[in-house]
Amino acid sequence: MHEPTAHEPLRKVMDQPRRRPRTTRPPGGRPPGRQDARRPGARPVRVPPQLPPHPAELFTERLLLMLSGQRPVHWASRHFAGSLYDALIRLAENRPLNDRGRQPVVRGIGHYQPEPGVYEVFARISAGPRLHALAFRLHRGDDHRWLCTAVEMGGRPALTPQDR
Repeated sequence: MHEPTAHEPLRKVMDQPRRRPRTTRPPGGRPPGRQDARRPGARPVRVPPQLPPHPAELFTERLLLMLSGQRPVHWASRHFAGSLYDALIRLAENRPLNDRGRQPVVRGIGHYQPEPGVYEVFARISAGPRLHALAFRLHRGDDHRWLCTAVEMGGRPALTPQDR
């Protein structure tokens, strides 16, 4: 190797352009015929199709968002019967499921089907230190869409370990 003289500038490695080695990979990044980049020859994983959520779960979530003040009542107005919509507006004004910014949590959902196309749903919801009961009735219309026709709500302080 040759030693630089006083008149010859030092050649820094960083100043030289770095050459990339040539690859045989296609522009997409994976070799042809390879299914998974992590495992050569692996077959694609098939995820079974998910069933749509039950109407009881959908409506519980909608009511929870409206009664906690996260969504306005008119956001889901087409899913509630006319007279119920007015009562729901009055109920949502107080934001019964809003506890100083804490998110309400659904603790359990159940339903009963008294006849085909009708569900009576009940849910337990905790909002801060309170436990709330939410009950509502769903009817499936001729257009196969669900319509909520009744809503009731009650609440009490959550049980403490001494009360159990």
